[in-house]
Amino acid sequence: MAHDVADMMSSLFQAQGEGVATIMGKMMPAAGATEAEKMVHWAQVAGRMQSIWTDFQVEQIGQAAAPNSHLSDPVRWIATVEAVLRQLPLADPDVQAGLWNEVLDLIGTVMGQYGLGPRASEQSAGDDPALPLADRRFADPRWRRQPVFALLHQVYLLLSRQVTALAESVEGMEPGKKAQLIFATNILLDALSPANFPLTNPVALDKAGETQGDSLVRGFEHLVSDLRKRQLTHTAPGAFVIGENIATTPGKVILETPLYQLIQYTPTTDKVLKTPLLIFPPWINRFYILDLNAKKSFVRWAVEQGVSVFMVSWKSADATLADVTWDDYIQAQMDCIDTVCTRLAVPATHTIGYCVAGTTLAATLAVMARKGTADKVASATFFTAQVDFEEAGDLKNFIDDQQIDAIGRLATDGYIDGRYMAATFNILRGNDLIWSTVQKNYLLGEAYPAFDLLHWNGDVTNLPARWHRDYLRDLYRDNRMVVPDSLQACGEPIDLRRIHTPCYIQAGREDHIAPTHSVWKLTRYLQGPWTFLLAGSGHIAGVVNPPSSDKYGYWTNDDAPRSLAEFQSGAVAHPGSWWPHWIGWIRSLDAQTMPARGKRRPGGRGDRVIEDAPGRYVATR
Repeated sequence: MAHDVADMMSSLFQAQGEGVATIMGKMMPAAGATEAEKMVHWAQVAGRMQSIWTDFQVEQIGQAAAPNSHLSDPVRWIATVEAVLRQLPLADPDVQAGLWNEVLDLIGTVMGQYGLGPRASEQSAGDDPALPLADRRFADPRWRRQPVFALLHQVYLLLSRQVTALAESVEGMEPGKKAQLIFATNILLDALSPANFPLTNPVALDKAGETQGDSLVRGFEHLVSDLRKRQLTHTAPGAFVIGENIATTPGKVILETPLYQLIQYTPTTDKVLKTPLLIFPPWINRFYILDLNAKKSFVRWAVEQGVSVFMVSWKSADATLADVTWDDYIQAQMDCIDTVCTRLAVPATHTIGYCVAGTTLAATLAVMARKGTADKVASATFFTAQVDFEEAGDLKNFIDDQQIDAIGRLATDGYIDGRYMAATFNILRGNDLIWSTVQKNYLLGEAYPAFDLLHWNGDVTNLPARWHRDYLRDLYRDNRMVVPDSLQACGEPIDLRRIHTPCYIQAGREDHIAPTHSVWKLTRYLQGPWTFLLAGSGHIAGVVNPPSSDKYGYWTNDDAPRSLAEFQSGAVAHPGSWWPHWIGWIRSLDAQTMPARGKRRPGGRGDRVIEDAPGRYVATR
């Protein structure tokens, strides 16, 4: 066995040497250059990168150091790796023997595809051999053209699967801690992919050769730029300007408080539904996820359906909001409901709560029920919102006493920098939102795309630290919202069982932030009529799915299912967007219309407004 392995590895390195010589040949300056000229060229490339780094270091001198997160502190990364590995049975001789045997077997299989070793095939594999393990991160043919790169990523994939299985098989661990272990293991394995490092990524090496090193310099410039602003860049800087080519639906800011602005959008139809719509977006993101552009905008579409639409634009937290708590957001929702009803002289308004604002909307409805004012809400629609956090998805892996204390230490002047929260959400989809950026923009030096959704994803908002701590502790950790009267707000105990308002509950089939089964649980606490709809895709695309896109589809069940399994077993699939289904539900509650005049058109004669939509708050960091 040892002799076979030695022969195989010897043949491997010989073949790889030829491949590396080819790659390095591409990295040389123009044909005919002398050795001295080649050395000078690459010295200049290295010098440019050194100059970029030196300039960055000079800039950092004297600047206040930001609290280190795992993304920027290598010591903490190493500590995390050690902590994870200590919990896995990697020291077990039987486990080690099993891993070694599987690796050797894989090496023999892979090398055989290249005509090397005892399993060498008589047929040449050519440039695209058939390898046993596949992953989209290694789809480029260059991962298979050279045996070392093929072996490198194949062994990585094998070990990743085996280490993940070891984490999943750990016994005697509290379920929450085991979930954290599995989650941390997957994060670390994703980070250690050979695709994330320039010398082990053949695509990056090839690009460096084709560009004579320019891709390395551009990628290094991207890296340093992100270090400078302490945030990953996902889209072309300057490609989007709020109010010009994003968040452009016409309207007026009709009310401003220290916590939010209230926007009323201008109608585009002669008649509108008598009952207006008030939207509460999550304050951990900018509201214009629902108004990205004319084709994707839920706001614009709803206006075109003849709905009088109001939108809350939350202020990104600063020191003035240090003492804000959940009560303040609940009171803000009730105040906005009163404002809309009074402004349009209507008894009630429809409402929408997205994500955390939907969680808060449920609390608001419970408080209003206690106060005897619940009839001011004609309906409540919940976009991917949770109230029962027992199975709250991957985010729950960040929620324990240690994590809550760590987040508290990140607070500055009573608020948490939104970049830390953005990093957390990016980790939940690390390969899509972190490592693909590392590969494309750092290793390959590619230009950033002009993508509105990615721009929104990076447009972070700061959070009041006190509120955020209470939210994580009381809801995510202790799950108190579903315990009647365990929490209170605005002087009233919260009991979700008091909600009789008609509710429309939308969940995303692939949502990793608010999983379908967790969103479904809201139905178990409502006393009034409710409709549950399962949309294709996830937390964002499952919501922002306009009819013009004709994507994803959705599922409904009109048979009053008593469980999610019952809903799914009898669900009817529908193609395209679910938005028309929702507006049909809204009209079924009250189809009465009225002329779109007077204060239905904000900013008209005698109507004092503050400024044009989208307002100032959405543009402030």
